[in-house]
Amino acid sequence: MSVVAPTAPDLAALLDEVWSSLVGAPDELALGGPPPDCSTLWSATVTITGEWRAMVSLDLGDPVVLAVTRAMLGFAEDEVPDVASCTDAIGELANIVGGNVKSLMPGPSVLSLPVVFHGPVQVPSELAASTDLHLSWYGAPLRVRVLTPSS
Repeated sequence: MSVVAPTAPDLAALLDEVWSSLVGAPDELALGGPPPDCSTLWSATVTITGEWRAMVSLDLGDPVVLAVTRAMLGFAEDEVPDVASCTDAIGELANIVGGNVKSLMPGPSVLSLPVVFHGPVQVPSELAASTDLHLSWYGAPLRVRVLTPSS
């Protein structure tokens, strides 16, 4: 039996650990959130190439992006992070989540640099979601997908 992608419980446990160490308040990270609103969506992706291939994609609404950026970069609660800071924080979050996903899968493989979009990511047509988690954090939506080759 070959390993196709991390299971949803594995990905949820991984996110819980990452969220706890980087962002804090993991108890508020809950499964089953609504889909993020595309009008205020940020996406960050990393690709994994090698023995196992995939794209790890995070979709986050503005409230999550601002809160994650404040927590990761030490902004005060009343400060509004600039776009460059949000891009750095979300890219680093994608890099860490992607690195943890890579560590669960067969290797050797290489992780790309993160790419951050202010809008939805265009998924290459040859990839399909193998694992798709809809979460919420303090009521704001967050989606994490592991996309693997469909054939």
